[in-house]
Amino acid sequence: MLTYILLAVPVVFLVASVYYAYKSVVFKKKTRKTAVLRQIASFAFVGAFCLITSMVVMAAGENPAAAVPAGDLNKGLSMIGAALATGISGIGGGIAVGGAAPAAIGATSEDPKAFGKALIFVALGEGVALYGLLVSILIISQ
Repeated sequence: MLTYILLAVPVVFLVASVYYAYKSVVFKKKTRKTAVLRQIASFAFVGAFCLITSMVVMAAGENPAAAVPAGDLNKGLSMIGAALATGISGIGGGIAVGGAAPAAIGATSEDPKAFGKALIFVALGEGVALYGLLVSILIISQ
């Protein structure tokens, strides 16, 4: 029963934070920047809660049948690291392509000869995401 409660707490908290952010923007006329910052803060809180809760449960190990070997903790933390590498590099690549692609389209519409140079800048932004994916594959394969 405790497992289901621990699984439900992050979901309920995230749904409540989305509702609160929506309500603050629509009804209280707060800025969207404030709502996004609150969403990021709530995501960080839920991520820390989930990580700390799993570490505490594994460290407690009061029930010998439920004790988890130490290798599983290392495997779990490496999966979290791989997910962070892929996610953060994907966000960075998206930001880079989001700025470079419209500029490349504009440059190409003015001078069609600039297509090759513009394409290189867009590809550099996508390369960041590919490097993050490569790093996560290396982490998982160890």
